[in-house]
Amino acid sequence: MDIYYKTISESGKQMINYVCKYAPVELFKGFGQDCAVLEEMPENFDKSDKIAHANLCGFGKSVIQAVLEGKVEELVLVNCCDSMRRVYDIIENTKKCKFLYMLDLPHEDNECENIKFAQSILRLKKAYERYSHRTFDRELFIKSFAKPESERKPYIGLMGVHVSSILEKTIRENMQMDVENMTCTSGRNLIILQKDLRNMDDETLFVAYAESLLGQMPCARMNNNTRRNQLFLDPSLKGIIYHTIKFCDYYGFEYASIKNNIKVPLLKLETDFTSQSAGQLLTRIQAFAETIEGSDDMDPTKGISEEARRRMESGVYYVAGIDSGSTSTDVVILDQDGKIKSTMIIPTGGGAMMSAEKSLEKAVEKAGISKDDIVRIVTTGYGRAYINSGDDSITEITCHAKGAHYLNSNVRTVIDIGGQDIKAISIDENGAVKNFLMNDKCAAGTGRFLEMMARTLGLSLEEMSTMGLEWKENIVISSMCTVFAESEVVSLVAQNKAVSDIIHGLNMSVASKVGALAARLGQDNPGEYMMTGGVAKNKGITNALEEKLGAKLYICDEAQLCGALGAALFAYEKCREA
Repeated sequence: MDIYYKTISESGKQMINYVCKYAPVELFKGFGQDCAVLEEMPENFDKSDKIAHANLCGFGKSVIQAVLEGKVEELVLVNCCDSMRRVYDIIENTKKCKFLYMLDLPHEDNECENIKFAQSILRLKKAYERYSHRTFDRELFIKSFAKPESERKPYIGLMGVHVSSILEKTIRENMQMDVENMTCTSGRNLIILQKDLRNMDDETLFVAYAESLLGQMPCARMNNNTRRNQLFLDPSLKGIIYHTIKFCDYYGFEYASIKNNIKVPLLKLETDFTSQSAGQLLTRIQAFAETIEGSDDMDPTKGISEEARRRMESGVYYVAGIDSGSTSTDVVILDQDGKIKSTMIIPTGGGAMMSAEKSLEKAVEKAGISKDDIVRIVTTGYGRAYINSGDDSITEITCHAKGAHYLNSNVRTVIDIGGQDIKAISIDENGAVKNFLMNDKCAAGTGRFLEMMARTLGLSLEEMSTMGLEWKENIVISSMCTVFAESEVVSLVAQNKAVSDIIHGLNMSVASKVGALAARLGQDNPGEYMMTGGVAKNKGITNALEEKLGAKLYICDEAQLCGALGAALFAYEKCREA
């Protein structure tokens, strides 16, 4: 297998890219060459999609995309999975790499496999010598081995499959605790000492090197990966962010096997290895940080200002919460006693900042107060990062939990159907988030989905919310994909199916998707269900969802304001602590 290498032209010193922690990075250090993990996260796969199979994993496509964009000239792959074999074949056919090599990786770590892997590494060494005309320096090779890691501090483990530098940076920036990358690309830790290597002959040296590489914490692809359980049992581990890539089965299986057994908070992130859906990923990461580390004092620079303290001395002051969503911007103003003074809901349009200012102005006017009377503003929602008037920002997941607890302290599961996502949030008796789930990059079952279906049927959302209550034929909408569901609805209309029956079918489809998400959280957290967001006004959806859950939904008049209310409550509590 590892006879593969491709020399297209002579080159000077180039960066050698690799994609697996089993790649012999130290070998190339012996040639005086620098190495780097190939972790390009493109905006899309416009180039790789033209030559790669549609179901190739996103990471494989990202490797091909980087090569086609001319970002990689020397590349070492490892045949850790079938995707990497396909990637090698495709890249070899492009003739774009000056040096391309596929290293044969054993899937065991016994003595026999150590010897075979050492021979594979030596063949790679000879191939690179022929390509580069460089001389291998044994001393440089030995010096490249780092010292074993010291004892860990409390940390968040980033686990699973390859994660891009962009996503890793986002995670680190939003966690107060240390983050340790232990994905299949990172976490290289070779248990071997320089002084031991210097006393070995060449044959023994490379067998020891192979043994050290194979002796790392095994990836999920290894035949015997039971030692990976140690990752999840480390007493210093305080939470796990588990990354999977679409079509990567091995790590999907591992996640399924651990999610019900681990004792620390767990967040699953699934991506296609593009930079799309960055906003949704950021919300999940920040909400996870708030769940583990608390929403208070996440950033000590966002305390109560001296000016706000002076205004509070009068005993009459107000706080506000702004929820900047994809369809509406909501504001709640509380007085100094924590009572609702004013609320406002307006359509989001013209940008988050403009909508937030307009909604706040209307809420202030409705309350009959001055904007200067507001001493603290907390923003939430997808547009929160673009609102300059806020004193602090908290994710809508944490804010919905806070608002729901304020409205009904018996609620333990909150269901929020927003304009572009679905959230199921498990909360404790104090209103703190215990766990949460969100739909992935798909509009199915969201407010946008319902808007599109209403438009397809020529109805308003208000008409659609009640028309499905009077149904006769139980029509099953088989596809929840927005595009395919629309085609299915058009086909049903052409068959002269009653509109009320079609709407009932759509309601049941949405309820099935949302109910499954909520049920996964509610099983271990008995208590009342509450539905928030604008879709809570849709009687057809709520009835269908109650049927799926086998439980009543608590729905109040303030359902759409729950996120803004939670944000305002955080602002209020901050002032009370001052």
